[in-house]
Amino acid sequence: MTMILKATNISMELNGKTLLDQVQLEVAEGERIALYGRNGAGKSTLLSILAGERVPQTGRVEAILSRDRWGWLRQQDEPEEFLMCALDAVRSRSHAALWELKSRIAGAERQMNRLADVNEPEKLVEHYGDLLEQYEAQGGFPWETEVEKAMKMLGLGQEVWSVPYRELSGGQKTKVMLAALLVSSPRFLLLDEPTNHLDSESLVWLEQWLVSTYKGTVLFVSHDREFMDRVATTVCELSDGGLTRYRGGYSDYRKEKERELREQEALYRKQELARKALEESIRRYQEWFHKAHNAAGDVNEVKITASFYKAKANKNISRYHAKEKALERLEAERVDKPRSGPRLNMELEGDSFGGRTLIHVRDMSFGFDGHILFQQMSFYLNRRDRLAVRGPNGSGKTTLLRLLLGELHPEEGEVIRNPAVKVGYFSQELEGLDPGTTLLDSLLVIPGMTESRARTLLGCFLFRRDDVFKKMGQLSMGEKCRTAFLKLYFSGAHLLVLDEPSNYLDIDTREVIEEVLASFPGAIALVSHDRYLVRKIANRLLTLRPQSAPIWFEGSVDEEEEQASRVGVIKGDSAKDNRRMELEYRIQELLGLSGAGLDEETSEANWLAEIRELRQELARLQSK
Repeated sequence: MTMILKATNISMELNGKTLLDQVQLEVAEGERIALYGRNGAGKSTLLSILAGERVPQTGRVEAILSRDRWGWLRQQDEPEEFLMCALDAVRSRSHAALWELKSRIAGAERQMNRLADVNEPEKLVEHYGDLLEQYEAQGGFPWETEVEKAMKMLGLGQEVWSVPYRELSGGQKTKVMLAALLVSSPRFLLLDEPTNHLDSESLVWLEQWLVSTYKGTVLFVSHDREFMDRVATTVCELSDGGLTRYRGGYSDYRKEKERELREQEALYRKQELARKALEESIRRYQEWFHKAHNAAGDVNEVKITASFYKAKANKNISRYHAKEKALERLEAERVDKPRSGPRLNMELEGDSFGGRTLIHVRDMSFGFDGHILFQQMSFYLNRRDRLAVRGPNGSGKTTLLRLLLGELHPEEGEVIRNPAVKVGYFSQELEGLDPGTTLLDSLLVIPGMTESRARTLLGCFLFRRDDVFKKMGQLSMGEKCRTAFLKLYFSGAHLLVLDEPSNYLDIDTREVIEEVLASFPGAIALVSHDRYLVRKIANRLLTLRPQSAPIWFEGSVDEEEEQASRVGVIKGDSAKDNRRMELEYRIQELLGLSGAGLDEETSEANWLAEIRELRQELARLQSK
C-alpha cells in the first residue's frame, strides 16, 4: 500500500510534562485509523503536529502526500469570518480561490447597482463579464451546486443557510465544517471529534459516507465507540509508552487489549515466582558459604565438619554464580505488572423511595412559536425505569426533560411529580457550576464535610493535589462533566435526569459512568447520542420525530433490533406501540382507583369490566 504519512520519534512536552514520547506512526493510503487515548494523552496535539501547525521537540513528520490535499476538522473550529452566514462559511472553507473570485463578483455587482456614481461604467461592465467568465471556466457554478448539495445531505436546509455561523448550534457548526470538507474533496481527512453534537441521523450518514462513499484516507479522534467500530480499520492507542497499533475497530481493540493484559499478568506472575525461587537459591548458597567460612576459621570445629562445608561450598560455587546470572537476565527482561491508568471511582446510591410511580405525564401538549413538539402525550416514569429519549436535533429531547423537571410547563395536560421525589439533573450546558468557586470550597460548604474527606472524594473523581484549588471557570469540559457527576453524588436523588452526560468524557470514564448508572437503584430519564451508553442502560425507548407521533418501545436497544430483524421494520409499528402504551396507562390509572375513589357513574362492576376489556385488547396486541 502507498504510504502518505510517516512520523518518526515524535516527542513533545507542555508545561514541563511529557505529552508525547517517541511516537511512531505510518499512515497508508485507504486506511481509516482511530487515534485512541485518554483525555490529556495528546491526541489533538499529535494531529496538529502531523498537520504542520506545531513543531515537535524531537522527531520529524514526513508528509508524502502534499498537505494541500489534506482536510482537517478541528475539535473547536471557528472560521475567521465567523459573522458570515452558514452558506458562506461552507463556501469560504471549501474552495478559497473560487470564494475569493465570487466575492470579487459580488463587489462588482454592488458597484453596478450604482452605475450613476461610476466614472467609466463600460469598463466596469467589461470587468464584471471577465470575472464571470473566469468563474464559469473554473467550475464556479457547479461548485455552488455541490456546496448546497453537501449542506442538504448533512441536514442543513435552506432555512439555515442565511443564519450567521455564530448563532448556529454546536451540531450545526460541526455540520458546516463537515460540509466544507466534503466539497473540497481531500484525499486525507484529519477529524478531531467529528461526532460531537451530531444527532443519530447525521452520525449514521457520516459513518456510511466515510465507509462506502469516501475513497480517501481518514485519521480521526472520537470517543464514540460505535462510530469507531463501524468506521475504523485500525485503532492506534496513544499512551505513556508511545503509540500502539491494533487491527479493527474498538471492540476488536478491547478484545486484543484484554488478551495482552492477561498474557502480561500471567508472564509477570511466572517471572515473580522464578525471581523468588532464584533469590531463595542464592540465599541458601550464601548460607552454605557463610557456614563454610566459619567452620574453616574455627580451630575448635571438628576437621571433618570443616572439610565437609569447604567441599560443599567449592562444589556449589559455579551453581551460585549461574543463579546470580540467571537473576540478572530475569531482571533485564522483566515484565512490568499490568497497571491501568487513573479511573473514576464513584457510585450513586440514591435514597430509598417507597412509591412505584415517580412522574405521570398526562395528555401533555407543548410547542414553541406555533411549532408543536408534543401533542396529547401520556406516560408514566416508574421505579427502575431507564428511559432513553432519542431523535434528531430539534425534535424536543431537551425540552421534554425540562418539562419533566418543571422548568417548563405544558400548554395542555399536566406533568404530575410525586411530591417525595428527589431529582438530580445533569445539563449538557453544565450551567449549574459557579465559575468563581474552587472545587474544594464547593464541597466544604456541605455540613460535616472536612478538608480531608473532601480531598478524598475529589481524588475519587480524578481531581488530585493542586487540582482541588481550580476554579470551576478554569476547568476543561471533561473536568466540568466530572464535577457535575460529583454534584449528583450528593443529591440523594430518586430520579436522574441526564442530558448528554458523557459528552467530553474519554472512553474509560464513560465506561465507569455506564457501570454506575446501570447499578443506580432509582429511575433515569436520559438523552444521549452515545449509543453504547443507551444500549447498556436503557430498558424503555422513546423516539421523537419532528411533525410525527413519537414511537415507544418497551425494551432495550438489543430487543428493539431483534424485533426489527424479525418484522423487517426499523422502528417497529408506531401505531401499535402507541396503542399499547395507552392501554397500559389506562389500566394503571384504573388500578390506582380504590372502591371509595369511584365516582357515582362508575360502579365497581363497570370498573372491573373495563379493566378486563383493556387487558384482553393488550393481550391481543402483544400476541401479534
